[in-house]
Amino acid sequence: MAKNTISFTCTKCGAVHKKWNGRCDSCGEWNTLVEEAPLSAGPKGKSLGASKGRLVGLSSLSENEAPPPRTLCGMAEFDRVLGGGLVAGSAILVGGDPGIGKSTLLLQAVAHFAMKGLKTLYISGEEASAQVRMRAQRLGLQHAPVQLGAETNLRDIITTMEAEAPDLVVIDSIQTMWADHVESAPGSVSQVRAACHELVTFAKRRGCSVILVGHVTKEGQIAGPRVVEHMVDTVLYFEGERGHQFRILRAVKNRFGPAAEIGVFEMTGAGLAEVSNPSALFLSERGQAAPGSAVFAGIEGTRPVLTEIQALVAPSSLASPRRTVVGLDSGRISTILAVLESRCGIPFTGLDVFLNVAGGMRVLEPAADLAAAAALLSAREDVALPAEMVIFGEISLSAALRPVGQAENRLKEAAKLGFSQAIAPSGTKTEGGDGIELKKLPDLVTFVGDMFGAG
Repeated sequence: MAKNTISFTCTKCGAVHKKWNGRCDSCGEWNTLVEEAPLSAGPKGKSLGASKGRLVGLSSLSENEAPPPRTLCGMAEFDRVLGGGLVAGSAILVGGDPGIGKSTLLLQAVAHFAMKGLKTLYISGEEASAQVRMRAQRLGLQHAPVQLGAETNLRDIITTMEAEAPDLVVIDSIQTMWADHVESAPGSVSQVRAACHELVTFAKRRGCSVILVGHVTKEGQIAGPRVVEHMVDTVLYFEGERGHQFRILRAVKNRFGPAAEIGVFEMTGAGLAEVSNPSALFLSERGQAAPGSAVFAGIEGTRPVLTEIQALVAPSSLASPRRTVVGLDSGRISTILAVLESRCGIPFTGLDVFLNVAGGMRVLEPAADLAAAAALLSAREDVALPAEMVIFGEISLSAALRPVGQAENRLKEAAKLGFSQAIAPSGTKTEGGDGIELKKLPDLVTFVGDMFGAG
């Protein structure tokens, strides 16, 4: 029988190496290899082939099975992101920047679930029980039937969960948990993976839902091994800028509902308040039409959301002009600038470019290409776009405009907020309606010529 040897696993891509290297050969990341303990050889030292396990129950694809039961907490935005409520026995991972409001959000959510009749536990590994109670008093939730504990020893927490048999447990946070059977410090890759495995296994075995709070790295990813995100059923990111009161809960993985769904909240003195109409909120401070402003009709999950894209173009005194992008993919903006210069003959050389999505919103879909290009051109030419116009469409490298999905829902949301004009790619299937005049354009050159008299 071959002897077990120590291996090294990349925390970014999961590739296994026989020896430690400063750089992962698979993904190219530096300083991501961590030591892995060898696997056990099985009962009494026997290999898997020499010892028999139990038979696994099998079933056919044609069997009818009832959908998993869900519980609504009453916070419509939170329920929306979960896919229609909390599924019994599910494991949820919530990440976000420090101080963004993760603990506040989950304390409000767990209090609502408790008042709905679920037996809930809130285990804090970062704060004392008195600190959590003070937050509950500020939020007016001190009378919610939530059982509170402050502990980091995973064995004690699992024992308590076995004895209490709760319906929902919140662990704040997974990086503070310490498993005494793993020889490493709390927060290490091995500890985080072991703690997550034990908690997810408990959730599946006992039908108890578990919500895990995760720290994030400076790149915005949840700290620890990526295998943790594969273990859980749902991964949520709580986003927002500290200078804005808006907070966005975004699902990036959901086995029980649509991914990329968002819930919008507003941070107030009494906690997080739900925003039922985020489009109106993001456009509430938009004044008269001004150069460099374009309204984008986007889709976040299943919800249409209108946001304002703002641009500023100014002469640069630097050898390499600045390109500052907030809320959009900077690589995609660089591509749009290259298309404008090479296909439309509009140079941005020697110009500083600043692009921002108002309200702290992050827009990731390619449908924002045309709106971003419109804002850049409007700022460069110092010409304001019509205030009642929305824009959406994807730009190809040949400057052609490609249609995007759910155009009808985008236009309906725009009409509801009083917009009367829209610009979209020529391949868009809908014909407008609801009081909106839809103009379809084949390429970016035509758009530049129609809107700015150039091209």
